Amino acid sequence: MIRRMWGAALIAVAGVIALGAGPAQALEKFAYGLSWLPEAEHCGFYEARDTGLYRDAGLDVEIVPGGPGVNMPQMVAAGKVDAAMGTGMITLNMRAQGIPGVTIAAMFQKSPQTLVAHPDQGVHTLDDLKKRPISVANFSRQEFWLWLKATHGFDDAQLRPYTYNPSAFVADKTMVQQGYITEDAFFLGKALGAEPVTLLLADYGYPDYATTIYATEPQIAKRRAVYQAFVDATIRGYARCLTGDPTPAYRALHAASVEQTPELSAFKVAQMKKYALVAGGDAATLGIGAMTDARWKTLFEVMSSAGAYAKDLDYKKAYTLDFVNKKIESAQK
Repeated sequence: MIRRMWGAALIAVAGVIALGAGPAQALEKFAYGLSWLPEAEHCGFYEARDTGLYRDAGLDVEIVPGGPGVNMPQMVAAGKVDAAMGTGMITLNMRAQGIPGVTIAAMFQKSPQTLVAHPDQGVHTLDDLKKRPISVANFSRQEFWLWLKATHGFDDAQLRPYTYNPSAFVADKTMVQQGYITEDAFFLGKALGAEPVTLLLADYGYPDYATTIYATEPQIAKRRAVYQAFVDATIRGYARCLTGDPTPAYRALHAASVEQTPELSAFKVAQMKKYALVAGGDAATLGIGAMTDARWKTLFEVMSSAGAYAKDLDYKKAYTLDFVNKKIESAQK
């Protein structure tokens, strides 16, 4: 249920050949690495693959699952995948380690990261959690936990180990743990017999992007047209998943992971719509995948003030707006 172990490593090598047109042109192979196991948050990628949007863009896309022990930033840096999914902080982390990571699109305007509490425990806002023990995974302690401490007065004395097992949370009504807005109510609601209290950190100002597309400068420089085609087709895939027929993506996700039932996928996509994870924020005016200089500046300043990065880090190298901020037709079929 919970996720995301990040890392970083070396430098990349990618393919060549500019994207061509015409029926005789061979499709460009492109490997995209997920940040976790296949799930409905990734529906736009599967929709684009299984409805032919990538093929129509001249691409032969392989979606590479992530998961426990899979270090996607390292795979990107080593050229084992052409791009991968992450957050804004992934390429900031890479840059801090001297690796030329670049985020080129953000499919989620809001991070789905949450804190979850039992109902009827007096929890209504983040302020209600300031003195409570909270189970947080080790990797999250270097991400949203730093932000909570810097901006909302949380303290390391509150930290408790995160077990990756919901049974401890279900058994202890006083317990608070990290979660994900797309699935908290589905899994924990069934286990508790009542909907949990779920606080979406983005609604309290957490500025990180999510479900990003990132690569390295050398990879992008060699195949700019290919990366643009991948971004554009993925945007169309998310538009179709949210406003068209998402069943191709649901079928593909279930085939990739039997745990990802159509029922679960439909719930997750409904949550994505409800909380405007994809189409809200700057995407409302700039289009799906949007990013802005102002948002990246906020992310860096908040996290560097929290101690995540040196304040003289050239954060502007961690992203580019060249591939986004243009309305892409959804290409409904």
